Amino acid sequence: MVLELDWDQWNIQKNESKHGVSKLEAESLFYDEDLILFPDVRHSTTKETRYIAYATSYAHRVVMCAFTIRSKQIRIISVRGSSKKERTVYEEEKRK
Repeated sequence: MVLELDWDQWNIQKNESKHGVSKLEAESLFYDEDLILFPDVRHSTTKETRYIAYATSYAHRVVMCAFTIRSKQIRIISVRGSSKKERTVYEEEKRK
């Protein structure tokens, strides 16, 4: 499956320097068969729906990704290592 991802150059640099997640690692999340997806009600607007995904990256760590879909492309907003609570949610959902 081919996914189209759209990046803002600033977000690539921010995610790597602030959160230690490279562009490649972030993109690898979308190929995790156990990806867990939630609507991001808190940050969505009437003009743009946002989502939260928890998945295991190619580096074998659970990562949280906030994104939206624009013009059939996944636009990553933020990506970082998951918190303990997020890892627990991911593991519990994965077992279902």
